[in-house]
Amino acid sequence: MWAAENELALRVRDKGRKGWLPAFRDAALFKVAYAYGLRRNETRMLDLTDFGRNPEGREFGEYGTLLVRYGKAKKGSPPKRRSVLTVWHWTPGTIEEWISEVRPGMRHSPSRALWPSERGPRIGVQRLDSRFAAYRDAVGLDPALEFHSLRRSYITHLIEDGHDPLFVQQQVGHDHASTTAIYTCVSSDFRTRSLRRVLDATIEAAMRPGRTS
Repeated sequence: MWAAENELALRVRDKGRKGWLPAFRDAALFKVAYAYGLRRNETRMLDLTDFGRNPEGREFGEYGTLLVRYGKAKKGSPPKRRSVLTVWHWTPGTIEEWISEVRPGMRHSPSRALWPSERGPRIGVQRLDSRFAAYRDAVGLDPALEFHSLRRSYITHLIEDGHDPLFVQQQVGHDHASTTAIYTCVSSDFRTRSLRRVLDATIEAAMRPGRTS
């Protein structure tokens, strides 16, 4: 899906159409939402100043952490805040390209919002849904997929990559591990690889010299 978004944005730009800036914004926005496991409102409410350094992840430069200021709140409580660590090396480049090279061309670039819209300083929730659906349909993905699917994929891929479940829980701001577990839809390929590793280890142990039955 990322490749399709980038290709569309560049194609629109090369034809001299005005819509290439929003198209590029959409591609960057979806990548960032996935890269940090964000909800819709968490994504749209990001500001330019919400990124920071991680002393333990110097390779990420100015984009080692992300402050989420508008996390999902409990009833009657203010929005929850959390700090999310950058985990993938491609993330800083995506953010830097958007902020430094593309975002300045947006009409409302003087605003502090990371994602200005064509008509205002900050993109709206319904716009996020409609743009995601447009790209999803354009590349022939399952119609059941929605913006929140990016968050589910983030959790799944962190688990598949071997990250500690508690780390994943803290990254996405869940109070309980059981909530994170609900979102974890580990792929069939991962399950197959995991089973293969267990079987290989079992066979290797059984073949060691000196083993008795």
